[in-house]
Amino acid sequence: MTTWTSDELEKVGAAEELQLSSLRQDGSLRPFVTMWVVRVGEDLYVRSAYGPDSGWYRRAKASGSGRIRAGGVERDVTFDEAAPGVHPAIDTAYHAKYDRHGPRIVGTVVGDAVAELTIRLVPRD
Repeated sequence: MTTWTSDELEKVGAAEELQLSSLRQDGSLRPFVTMWVVRVGEDLYVRSAYGPDSGWYRRAKASGSGRIRAGGVERDVTFDEAAPGVHPAIDTAYHAKYDRHGPRIVGTVVGDAVAELTIRLVPRD
């Protein structure tokens, strides 16, 4: 399995926003969607702020792979599950990075209700 380089983790983890595109069945990329991203340890995570029916989330889960762009990094990725025990750390990372936007907005990506909507971004070769 491929891992993120230290440079990639720093750049993507520090980026205010990430652009994510999932693969279509024919292998082409869908249009990129902009979202928040957080780093926890050696992993990068995104969450669906608009629930399981959000278009980008459904397409990412169905395809299982795509591409991300953030902080000057562009990389093909696999969309993976987050380990159950990591969700409190992901919440903490979202609060630390985005609380300045206010509790109403940050509340859409933290807490037990959105834990199941977490995608771990795993780099591919």
